[in-house]
Amino acid sequence: MAFLELTGVTKTFGEGSDRTEVLSDINLAVNEGEFIAIVGFSGSGKTTLISTIAGLIAPDRGEIKLKGESIGEPGPDRGVVFQSYSLMPWLSVTGNIALAVDAVQRDLSKTERRQRVAHYIDMVGLTHAADRKPAELSGGMCQRVAVARALATDPDILLLDEPLSALDALTRAKLQTEIERIWAEDKKTVVLITNDVDEAILLADRIIPMTPGPRATLGPAFKVGLPRPRDRSAVNTDPAFKKLRADITNFLISAGTPNAVMQEDNLRLPSVEPVSFAIDRPPKAYLEAAHSGITRGYVEFFRVGKTYPTKTGPLSVVERFDLKMERGEFISLIGHSGCGKSTVLSMTAGLNDISDGGIVLEGKEIYRAGPDRAVVFQAPSLLPWLSARQNVGLGVRRVYPHTSAAERKDIVEYYLSKVGLGDAMDKRAVDMSNGMKQRVGIARAFALSPKLLLLDEPFGMLDSLTRWDLQEVLMDVWKRTQVTALCVTHDVDEAILLADRVVMMTNGPRATIGNIMQVDIERPRTRASLLQHPRYYEYRRELLNFLADYEGGADPKTVAEEDSNGGEGQRSGQKAA
Repeated sequence: MAFLELTGVTKTFGEGSDRTEVLSDINLAVNEGEFIAIVGFSGSGKTTLISTIAGLIAPDRGEIKLKGESIGEPGPDRGVVFQSYSLMPWLSVTGNIALAVDAVQRDLSKTERRQRVAHYIDMVGLTHAADRKPAELSGGMCQRVAVARALATDPDILLLDEPLSALDALTRAKLQTEIERIWAEDKKTVVLITNDVDEAILLADRIIPMTPGPRATLGPAFKVGLPRPRDRSAVNTDPAFKKLRADITNFLISAGTPNAVMQEDNLRLPSVEPVSFAIDRPPKAYLEAAHSGITRGYVEFFRVGKTYPTKTGPLSVVERFDLKMERGEFISLIGHSGCGKSTVLSMTAGLNDISDGGIVLEGKEIYRAGPDRAVVFQAPSLLPWLSARQNVGLGVRRVYPHTSAAERKDIVEYYLSKVGLGDAMDKRAVDMSNGMKQRVGIARAFALSPKLLLLDEPFGMLDSLTRWDLQEVLMDVWKRTQVTALCVTHDVDEAILLADRVVMMTNGPRATIGNIMQVDIERPRTRASLLQHPRYYEYRRELLNFLADYEGGADPKTVAEEDSNGGEGQRSGQKAA
């Protein structure tokens, strides 16, 4: 008999013509002590499924049994950890966990309950923060509290609903390791909901993909036979890992919503030039560096640094950032959260003052924001009451004031068509999904005909399938324009897929370039073809190893050695001038 069993579970929401069947005939059997990962994408019904198992939502048809008994309503036999950890802000770490333990473990003495709380606080590594309140904790620490709270009630099964998806890559990796360690210690039965294939492979015994909704159901199960513990870098050399990862990814791509078709209609881009607001004034750093032989480069960063004043003195966030980009080159800038990636990008955009050095674009100093640089942020910041056409048109009118209304209309429609929004140009931003909004943001950026495209984690807020889809959209539009591009990301696969070179930043403070990796993979690239490329996992492992090595920040000894050598030598892998 299965420890957890779902038979014919179906769930519908709405009434009449608005009635939608979200889950359709879900059948699942989980053994005691097994770690199951259900992989799916936004809108596929994953949270609805976990809520029915938790007893928070009743299915319309079918049955859910735990240890042979039907589940009707929520109970302490199921510990749930959601993406939003929902801690009591006025209680400490200890208070939040004790609240749950006191409610569920009433048969224990007060001393036993207190010891139980302390045990699970120690298990998730928060003993040093036991008296802190949620406002004093990072997102990762708050999620650790939620995991400890669920475990401390001693549930029969642990239900994890994308508990790490809102966290940065480094914190996510640490908590993945923590979750596996806790699971190995307690051997709880676990059902994990995630949209991250790598996370599923690192943690689970069995992975079951969920088809997109409506009428979502479960696909074929993939058994994970990799030995534990699983190292996220070392597995890249394991043929079994590569095959499993490719099989699951290809299933999800084929089962998911088809990519938006790039509309190849009769639209033509008008032959007009945008206005330029840049001035021809090389910075002091550029002139001082002239003797070094750095004379080529469409975009050039010269000893760029950013320092902020603090109560304890100046804080150097980024220093000695030296880089040369060729015209039409696509560079990914990767590193842990807080390493200064976005600071470099915002200085390049002219949105943040440069403390040291200088940045030159096509021989002209960058000293303020201008339409020669287009930025796509993580959140596209559209005006919600305007349509896609109107949002893109605002920028087009600014950079093409000398053109006719018909030419500006053609520019707007051309790029909206190219990102797959030809049939939704007049849809208001407030009525769009996050993926559609980001398509508008991409179209708006390209419509400005920028000399430099700046992308600040443009797909970071999206689920995996939407992210994969929009990466394809970005590559499709980019190959038509060949605009020089700099993309900030913490996603290793995204960095390799998009870039000609990947620039790796050490962790802050005093963050700088640690290494630069040339990506010699022919274009056009797709995620499916990337998985088959003989050098893909070699690149992937190099990036993962770098991120692990520089987790603690830049090595002061290395910086000192470079200073003694004049500081102009090329770092490992960096393209020579």
